[in-house]
Amino acid sequence: MSRRRADARDLRSLKATLDVVPDVAAELSEAESDLLCDLRGRLDGLDDVRDLIESAIRENPERELTEGGIIADGYDETLDDLRDTRREGEQWIDDLEEQERERTGVDSLKVGRNSVHGYYIEVTNPNLDRVPQNYERRQTLKNSERFVTPELKEREEEILNASARADDLELDLFRDVRREVGEAAERVQRVADALAAVDALCSLADVAARYDYCRPVVGADGFEIEGGRHPVVERTEESFVPNDLSLTRGTPLAVVTGPNMSGKSTYMRQAALAAVLAQLGSFVPARSARVPLVDRVFTRVGASDDIAGGRSTFMVEMTELADILRDATEDSLVVLDEVGRGTSTADGYAIAQAVTERLHDGVGAYTLFATHHHDLTAVADDLSGARNLHFRAAREGDDVTFVHEVAEGAASASYGIEVAKQAGVPPGVVDRARDVVAERAANADARTRSTSTRARVEAKTRRRTRAPPRTAGAPKRARTCSAS
Repeated sequence: MSRRRADARDLRSLKATLDVVPDVAAELSEAESDLLCDLRGRLDGLDDVRDLIESAIRENPERELTEGGIIADGYDETLDDLRDTRREGEQWIDDLEEQERERTGVDSLKVGRNSVHGYYIEVTNPNLDRVPQNYERRQTLKNSERFVTPELKEREEEILNASARADDLELDLFRDVRREVGEAAERVQRVADALAAVDALCSLADVAARYDYCRPVVGADGFEIEGGRHPVVERTEESFVPNDLSLTRGTPLAVVTGPNMSGKSTYMRQAALAAVLAQLGSFVPARSARVPLVDRVFTRVGASDDIAGGRSTFMVEMTELADILRDATEDSLVVLDEVGRGTSTADGYAIAQAVTERLHDGVGAYTLFATHHHDLTAVADDLSGARNLHFRAAREGDDVTFVHEVAEGAASASYGIEVAKQAGVPPGVVDRARDVVAERAANADARTRSTSTRARVEAKTRRRTRAPPRTAGAPKRARTCSAS
């Protein structure tokens, strides 16, 4: 409105919203909280704006501003007169057809209009001998002729003139109305902001009551969430498994392992959402929740490239990771999912370990780090402020069932092949993958034995090298020979 781009329907929509403002204010009349009382005080009914739109803009206006049908009857006397002139002319023409049929005796006579020739009287060829002398031929067709009369031309001129003037006047009147409404834009914006806040609060209250959210303790010394849930995922699944979360100042970092589809990403996301919801003043989906005040929530989840920027998936990941390591503080929440997967296994693991150590030793932020690098769990075991969590899976033969429950300690396996099988990967590929795993395990055992043997030989060699030298003049040890 302030930019004068609103059309008539926009104004009617504004009026419809203003109609409910008094009802919303009345619903808040018994509110006691400072926030709701403040919002109620900002719910200006804007009666002047609402009354202007109601009196000036018809209920179902046309969208095109230049085609008329915008301004309500009774708003402007001149416009009403022009509309009356147009309606009277159109009614005269509607009556003309019946009058001319009676006068000429031609039952098939029609009165019509097109954009080229305007209004006309059409008579078919067999009836042309009945055409009165005051008819003036305007157009010849294959099976008929079209005529006009002086009176028809006069009425047409009146209609067209009244229509053009009415359209122009409507446009001018609408612009005046829009300008007046636009002058109240700041007041309208304040009311809109208050209504938006009330709407958001009502939505949060509704979902909290409907889905059994709890009132969190905000400002706690760490995360202590019992029976936490994801507010969106739980609505899309028949049975959602709640899980606990504990991140304290003494142990702020958790490395989370487990199979794909076991629930790691959902678990971390629901922790981040709990922090956001609690800090904005909402109840959270959990049995109970103690949540600290965090300065920022950092996430490195998912993978996508930046084609327009010429950055690969791994480059995007590392850029976001750099931002986190630079800006996170001990009061931040950091959520990392599969850091380092976009490069070689060795490099990816090295980056994951270095990041874990940096977050633990240098940053101290509350951190959830999901990974398939199982060696990283050993790193977490060696860090005083870290712990391992894993998502359980139940295996029966070649089948794996994900129970979506978090537990202490590291996962024993990733079950990637089993997940591939469940996803519909062809059996031949799945079987070959199992063979490759077995071959690699056997080769690894062989390398381990070889390395162990070589290490023993090298150790023995080093011991000989470090043996003390004999002193000068010392007698050599006599060799013992067998008697021949």
